[in-house]
Amino acid sequence: MTEHTADELDSNPRYSVRKFHSEILPDDRMISVYLPPQYLEDEERRFPVFYLHDGQNLFDGRTSYIAGRTWNAHTTADELSLNGEIEPVILVGVANTGLRRMAEYTPTRDLKMGGGEGRKYGRLLVEELKPLIDRSYRTLADGKNTGLGGSSLGGLISLYLGFSYPEVFGKLAVISPSLWWDQRSILQVIERTDPKPELRLWLDIGTAEGVRHVRDTDMLERVLLNRGWRAGKDLIYEKVDGAVHDENAWSKRFGDVLRFLFPSG
Repeated sequence: MTEHTADELDSNPRYSVRKFHSEILPDDRMISVYLPPQYLEDEERRFPVFYLHDGQNLFDGRTSYIAGRTWNAHTTADELSLNGEIEPVILVGVANTGLRRMAEYTPTRDLKMGGGEGRKYGRLLVEELKPLIDRSYRTLADGKNTGLGGSSLGGLISLYLGFSYPEVFGKLAVISPSLWWDQRSILQVIERTDPKPELRLWLDIGTAEGVRHVRDTDMLERVLLNRGWRAGKDLIYEKVDGAVHDENAWSKRFGDVLRFLFPSG
């Protein structure tokens, strides 16, 4: 890992960006790490970790897919943490690799669109990146203190990897998920995973993202409830009136995601 700090956040000692090389997947990718304010204040304390896909869209408007539009993940997390609304959490943004994003964020191969390298991407996270983060920072490394999240295909792969590695990722943020992939095959994964994994799960969709996608997400909620998740307890499903499929919409509800997955106390 070679370190490079983004100019815009140079003045913040809690933010860093590094190039990460994997032996499992071919493309190098950038890893962004944002530490909570309490990290520098209490040198003995350990912190939960929230891994997020599409890392270039989280913090820095110059690297985001649409220039200037980010999740504002760091400012939201700082505000909630300092106000005592959430447990202070380390945010780790894993940048996508552009042309290979679809392949890495899809768990199965679609007959028309290809893809299906999600299992290898999961191995990258579990076998390579997470051990490195746990060695480099004061983390709470167990599954109950480790979250995984993303939007669109990032939501799909978060769901798949959470069910594949529940002992590693005990908290999931499934945001505007692309459940349509490969004829909604992810629903079969959820129905067949036995025993039911212990997962705290945030799920959402905007009503302006399309009738098909709202219907698919409704279907996912029913599958989860049938498997034993409890609404308001270990599952939140939020349908956001008028919300579309973009960074601005996801930024507006990221605070709610943090409040549910990393509550204070």
